[in-house]
Amino acid sequence: MRAVRKRITVGAVAVALITGLAGCGGSDESPQSGARGPEKGAAPPKSPVRLIGDGSTAYTGAQPGLAKPTRLAPGQRPPQFVVFSWDGAGEDSQKLFSHFRGVGKKYNATMTYFLSGVYLLPEEKAALYNPPGHAPGRSDIGFNDTEGIRDTVRELRGAWLEGNEVGTHFNGHFCGPQGGVGTWSVEDWKSEIAQAKSFVKNWKTNSGLVKEAPLPFDYDKELIGARTPCLEGRENFVKAASELGFRYDTSGVGNQVWPKKKGSLWDLSMHLVPVPGRAFETLAMDYNFMVNQSGTTTKGDPAMHKFWGDQMRDGLIQAFNRSYQGNRAPVIIGNHFESWNGGTYMRAIEETIAHACVKPEVRCVSFRQLADWLDVQDPDVLARLRTLKVGQAPTEGWNRFLASASAKASSTPGTTPSGQVAARATLPSGTRENG
Repeated sequence: MRAVRKRITVGAVAVALITGLAGCGGSDESPQSGARGPEKGAAPPKSPVRLIGDGSTAYTGAQPGLAKPTRLAPGQRPPQFVVFSWDGAGEDSQKLFSHFRGVGKKYNATMTYFLSGVYLLPEEKAALYNPPGHAPGRSDIGFNDTEGIRDTVRELRGAWLEGNEVGTHFNGHFCGPQGGVGTWSVEDWKSEIAQAKSFVKNWKTNSGLVKEAPLPFDYDKELIGARTPCLEGRENFVKAASELGFRYDTSGVGNQVWPKKKGSLWDLSMHLVPVPGRAFETLAMDYNFMVNQSGTTTKGDPAMHKFWGDQMRDGLIQAFNRSYQGNRAPVIIGNHFESWNGGTYMRAIEETIAHACVKPEVRCVSFRQLADWLDVQDPDVLARLRTLKVGQAPTEGWNRFLASASAKASSTPGTTPSGQVAARATLPSGTRENG
């Protein structure tokens, strides 16, 4: 979702009561017949909801639907993680946010939605945004309108209650050498992050939608990771994010090997994946496949739409299979809520989800869930996993391969196996991410 579109007017939307936001094992159904009610004279139960600030956000307890991560047992084969993520997430007339929430529920997949803060800021309040290096009120992706904000908040609310993550894609989406994010200082990034948080924490005041239900999370705690616009400005962003307590960054380009930390942040870069029928790989993102197929035009030859969508789907499935049958490295995929080339890339993503997320030992998760899992693993086991190259399964089998890592670590305290990590790859010419 690059620019905010004209919204389609819809009927009135029923809004859940604030007390229904906790979502901790609750139900939308009425109590069963004969269910015991509260004792006469008993004090009403305390609501888990605690409004924050102007009531745009609220603390509602632990996020529902998230299993506690566990450490691999000695010699245990790791699960296959797949992360589907969305840059600039917002709900517009295409209704792709709500559609993919449904896809996630159908295939037991949780995802990461990188919200652009200006999608919660109405155009008449644009001057509240003070982008680094630009005049107040400037944005390369526009702002929103009242109905667009209402729709986007509804989807964010539901997504979080279903176990999905809400990250940030920042605000004005400035790319290129003239004032783009690649020119920003550490302090510029801190300002941009603070403003992104502010637009989320004050959407009611800014939009006038004061009677809407709040977002059911504390964004200061929810926001732990991001992807920079066009993958630019990463070095200074990572410095700022580390100082602000973020836990991961996904603004880089890498090969399908096990991740490691860059400073205090997990480097969860997107991957290079095959382009079937071509002699190179490209970034696992809809925009990059499009550039290699129709150039920068989003309305290429309709006769090619099916072929292009199939090519992206097959490339992503090939990438999934070489991890699933090989080194089990997490597969990192990025997308936009866009209908480029007739929506063919949205079809490709949905078919990839349907293929991958139903397989045994596969976990389609958010970046938060992946970072949580990585945090509880034995560092020596992760170092051992990083010695596997793209698509390389242990020749001696998983049990011996990982058991030997634990044995070596216990016999030589304070040391870890040396890791051979594939060099950071660069994109083929003309395939810069434009998320």
